[in-house]
Amino acid sequence: MEQTGTYDAAAFVAGLFGGWSGPAIGLLDLDAFFASVEQLDHPEWRGRPVIVGGPASERGVVSTASYEARAFGVHSAMPSAQAERLCPHAIWTHGNFKRYHEVSARVMAILSDETPYIDQVSVDEAFFDITPGRFSSENPVEIVGRISRRVSELGITCSIGLGPNKTVAKIASERDKPRGLTVVTPGTEEAFLAPLPVRAMSGIGRRAETALAKIGIRTLGQLAAAPAARLSPIFGVGAELMRIRAAGGEISAVRALSDRREVKSVSNERTFPQDLTDRADVEAALSLLGASVGRRLRRQGLVGTTVTVKLKFSFGETHTLQRRLPHATDDENLFVPAALELLRGIWTPATHVRLAGIGVSGFTRGAEIQTDLFEEVDERGAVVSERRSLSVAVDELRERFGNGAVAFGREHRFGRDILRGDELKDR
Repeated sequence: MEQTGTYDAAAFVAGLFGGWSGPAIGLLDLDAFFASVEQLDHPEWRGRPVIVGGPASERGVVSTASYEARAFGVHSAMPSAQAERLCPHAIWTHGNFKRYHEVSARVMAILSDETPYIDQVSVDEAFFDITPGRFSSENPVEIVGRISRRVSELGITCSIGLGPNKTVAKIASERDKPRGLTVVTPGTEEAFLAPLPVRAMSGIGRRAETALAKIGIRTLGQLAAAPAARLSPIFGVGAELMRIRAAGGEISAVRALSDRREVKSVSNERTFPQDLTDRADVEAALSLLGASVGRRLRRQGLVGTTVTVKLKFSFGETHTLQRRLPHATDDENLFVPAALELLRGIWTPATHVRLAGIGVSGFTRGAEIQTDLFEEVDERGAVVSERRSLSVAVDELRERFGNGAVAFGREHRFGRDILRGDELKDR
């Protein structure tokens, strides 16, 4: 098997020749995907440092760096000015998102040839279920080897983690990059996870890592052995789940694409305990509701082209208004300003607002997000992608530590529970 890496050769051999018993979940991660596609399309760039992103002259940030550029310390989300200092001879390109989507679709087609149970997380990453007997009786190790080879035939490479659940598969996929294949057979997951640092598991950031270190927990094995009561001050109600995941006991589900309900829109609305009459209050409410919609769009990998505003007045009348956006987006920094402009068409100050809502529809695939992502700036000259990066960071904090982990001043107008809303709709 080409350039195979596993944490335990004996486990690999057992998986290959001794059969597989239990769930088999894989995570395919395309190596430096955007940069790899650029090197595929520009053979003269192969072996040279390539950076996809906006140059420093455009207040840009790095989207993806080839492994040749990473050797100089360049990484995703780094300010372009810093990347240029670290690797002054790098080749820069804004990127071609239509092309990336095209290559991604070919990779997903390879997965679809092996199983209908696929959960595409992003344009370059997907979980897949190849549990023997669920769709195929073939050994999962043979399947992932074939997937890896077929992806290589496209002119790019991937790293694959294979294990009994998503947590193990994700961590395994990161163990031997690029072009890695790490297999964790059922029954060996706890031994695989135990010596790893706690940060290796998704859902544990710097804050949680520091808090765990203070109580003497630095490895996943130590986390798995800790009682949930000891972990509750750090993870809250999710303490027991984190402990189970660290022990390798997570039970993961990957549904068939045909079983998934097609989402037509994502929206959030709230009825207020007291009517809103002030413009600043109504705009703040829509902004907060929009932030929740943006978070759920990103979680589901959806980008939409239409924004809708809904208002219900105290006398019972309801008004809605829609606008088509110039680009598909999942970024509230783009669709909320459009919603606030719509507000002027259905509401005047002093009119009592009982309910407000905002929604996004007209979905395309996440990979089709605007191709000028690195060039667009807002009215202050701030790069939009940087603002979206902040939204993503807030998403992660709230996922890990709850909605109260990050609070904006405008939230205090209504209480943080506005982020839940009366109705959260994926229709």
